[in-house]
Amino acid sequence: MIVSNLKTPYYAVIFTTLLTDDIAGYLETAVRMEKLAELQEGFLGIESARNEVGITVSYWNSLEAITQWKHNIEHTEVRKREQWYEHYQLRICKVEKNYGFKK
Repeated sequence: MIVSNLKTPYYAVIFTTLLTDDIAGYLETAVRMEKLAELQEGFLGIESARNEVGITVSYWNSLEAITQWKHNIEHTEVRKREQWYEHYQLRICKVEKNYGFKK
């Protein structure tokens, strides 16, 4: 699903990953983290795609909301599971303009 009802400005957290072969529990945990993020104040939506490279973009109404999510206890514990990742990169961006098309 593409999140399309966001009003600027807002923030995007872009999490790009290359997984290892040791992904036991990864998919279940990713679903749990998405459901937990949805409960966080300031959460606006999420989009995710995976082929060789995985990209998950979560949308937030403020930098403070992103910080609160980062410090969520369960999310903090999950971030320690580095065995899942060959490489990951996290980027935080302020979105000042957006537009799209839908049939």
